[in-house]
Amino acid sequence: MENVKKLIVDYSKKVYDKELTPGKSGNISIKFTDKDGNELIAISPTLLSLGILKEEDIAIVDLDGNAIENNKPSSEVYMHCNIYKKRQDIKAIVHTHSPYATGFAHSHKKIKRYEGFGPINIPYLPQIEYIKPGTVELAEAVGDAFSKSEDMDVLVLKEHGIITTGLDLLEASDLAEFVEYSAKTQFIANMLNSI
Repeated sequence: MENVKKLIVDYSKKVYDKELTPGKSGNISIKFTDKDGNELIAISPTLLSLGILKEEDIAIVDLDGNAIENNKPSSEVYMHCNIYKKRQDIKAIVHTHSPYATGFAHSHKKIKRYEGFGPINIPYLPQIEYIKPGTVELAEAVGDAFSKSEDMDVLVLKEHGIITTGLDLLEASDLAEFVEYSAKTQFIANMLNSI
């Protein structure tokens, strides 16, 4: 269990240092199986910057979001739980509020899916309309969105942020970085095309 907590701490710092989760925003998690065969989730805590987390801050919950230890998980814990319940292939989740991608989430424009992180089966990143963060309604909508396709690895939350997933935190965090740079590239291209 200490190993998964260390992974959460290490990757939290990584996404924070890359300016994908400013302030106390964003959250990340890993689904793992404990020594007794129980599926659990290690998740970043609520109300702490991802840049300063320690292993003792990391929350452990079951797939229904019930605390296994005393730490309080992210307010988005049910969103993470629903994704893991709907998609057995997903083992890690990164939820960011990076500036360019989140800027697109707050606009009427969609983020193009660029080459560099898997095949382009659809031209734009999928998105769902705004639902209040931390709610069961958002958790259900996100879980339903991810359940529609085994190929889905990114979701834009309108007026909120981005969710990326993967087989591990390396894949999910690299995808979060790629989404941000895709949004930045598209923003620059839009600005240049308007000159």
